[in-house]
Amino acid sequence: MMKWSHYKNLEELTEHDDAELDALKRRIVFAGLVVLFFMAIILGRLWFLQIYKGDEYRDRADNNRVRMREIVAPRGNILDSKGREMVTNRPSFNVVLVREDSNNVDELLKKLAVALDLDISELWEKLRDAEGKPRHIPVRLLEDVDWETLAYVENHNQEFPGIRVETIPTRVYHYENLAGHAIGYLGEISKKELAKRDLNIYTGGDLIGKSGLERLREPDLRGEKGSSSSEVNAKGFEQQLLKSEEPLPGNDIQLTLDAELQKVAEDLMAGGDKAGAVVAMEVKTGRMLVLASNPVLPLDQFVGGISHKNWNALLENPKHPLINKVVQAMYPPGSTYKMITAMAGLATGVINKDTVLYCPGHYYFGKRRYHCWKRGGHGAVNLKRAISESCDVYFYQVGLRVGVDRLAEYAGKFGLGHKSGIEMEHEKSGLTPTKDWKKKKYKRKWQEGETLSVAIGQGFNLATPLQICQMTATIANGGTQYRPQLIEKITDPDGNVLEQFEPVVVDELKGEKKFLRLIQDGMEEVVQGRRGTARKVRIKGLTIGGKTGTAQVVRLKQYKHLKEKDIPYKYRDHAWFTCYAPAEDPEIAVTVLVEHGLHGGSGAGPVARAMLEAYFSDRLQQAAEADKAKGE
Repeated sequence: MMKWSHYKNLEELTEHDDAELDALKRRIVFAGLVVLFFMAIILGRLWFLQIYKGDEYRDRADNNRVRMREIVAPRGNILDSKGREMVTNRPSFNVVLVREDSNNVDELLKKLAVALDLDISELWEKLRDAEGKPRHIPVRLLEDVDWETLAYVENHNQEFPGIRVETIPTRVYHYENLAGHAIGYLGEISKKELAKRDLNIYTGGDLIGKSGLERLREPDLRGEKGSSSSEVNAKGFEQQLLKSEEPLPGNDIQLTLDAELQKVAEDLMAGGDKAGAVVAMEVKTGRMLVLASNPVLPLDQFVGGISHKNWNALLENPKHPLINKVVQAMYPPGSTYKMITAMAGLATGVINKDTVLYCPGHYYFGKRRYHCWKRGGHGAVNLKRAISESCDVYFYQVGLRVGVDRLAEYAGKFGLGHKSGIEMEHEKSGLTPTKDWKKKKYKRKWQEGETLSVAIGQGFNLATPLQICQMTATIANGGTQYRPQLIEKITDPDGNVLEQFEPVVVDELKGEKKFLRLIQDGMEEVVQGRRGTARKVRIKGLTIGGKTGTAQVVRLKQYKHLKEKDIPYKYRDHAWFTCYAPAEDPEIAVTVLVEHGLHGGSGAGPVARAMLEAYFSDRLQQAAEADKAKGE
């Protein structure tokens, strides 16, 4: 009985142990499955991070460790016709902020404003302008800092997290503001400009040409950016350079301008505080030697960004330094237009060299009396004398016989009434009125009395100084109108010529060149003649052909009896003088316009005379020495 009970208990114990063992096995299997599940998740995550997303996270890690930076390319140099450097580059040191390296920008700017002696509002304005740009792109806070500021920022860089000093090339003007309107200036690219540009080339903060050749020839001058990769620490400070690719400098542009002659022109205008323009052109090629507009454009003020104060001063200057008076300002051509009237009269057969018209000092047309500048009159006048003494009455009658439409036709053949095509910004076309023009513009019929004013360069007539110089060159060379040329050639950094510019003929008089000799005779008499209106321009040893002009600004009876010096400046007439030399074989044409200079002979003539003396200085000196040797 006991034996059976013993086996029965043993059997129950065995069954109990088997149940526990099965439960244990199930728990072990479950735990194993859990472990395998989480291992699968971990392995899956590792695969996702390291394989599937490996490249992306590797780039992110590198961005935290490696800082990519663009290296600005030096812009191409600008040279004058003789290879003299007018504009080159120098290093400029700018204080910039890398926002992703600064945790407390507000506190940083407060400290920085004190250190740099700046208004904190200026710094915040820079940051606001940079909104929307990636945080790793530097924001330029202060440009072209001096050595003292540079040393302070570098020595205290641990106090300014995120603040760095970048070095970029900036423009150097070896002749200060010489030819500023033609060359132009740089400025930081705006959001509007950036939206229109190739983002593979430009980024926010880049300097870009804003005016002049700097803007027009931006693709040639800008060069190609380089890049560098540096390892940085947690605070963004560079530890070592990993990789660098040097930038490619921009192409050089050689101009047709003569820097020394340009300087003479600008000094002459500035010396007398004259507003206006001086233009000089090679008669037989159309190459521009001088393009001077006064007041000059202060290029030095634009380096590092022009201040609001200086910009407002330019805007408010009554002599308008922001306007390039060579091509953007239009004036009545005055008596310089009389050569057009003469040419039209000769070509249409209205007059010939012997035609004599009487000038009593006035001319009646209808009920109106038109005065000659010489109140007592010139008497009997032929073409040569009419040009040399600038007789208004003679040209009233010629213009009336020719008609306004034929005057406009011949004006166009000499470059008036349309843009010249020179590589300068915002060139104006001037105005040579016609009957159709007035009808379209004013819805009124042309009055024949208006032709009288047009014939002497007044009325609706308008021209730029460049157009008058082009007209003069066309007369001087015998009737070939050249497109004014500003650029001689473009070369790459290795000196290889990429583009060479040659003279371009726009128009040429055919079958009418014989009449130009008669006009040239009259223009020579203007300077060389006993009664010429520009006798004071005469230079010993040099034969000059020229024409004076006085462009009326406004007719005001209350100033009629005042002395000229007592007339308010803004109501005084403009002064023209245009000329060429040597008359026997013309080389250069010079045109001078002095705003409110009163008379061409006295207001503009001396400037042209000095220009010719500078251009022909070597030959005049040789001639003087030869005369001296003969005398000995």
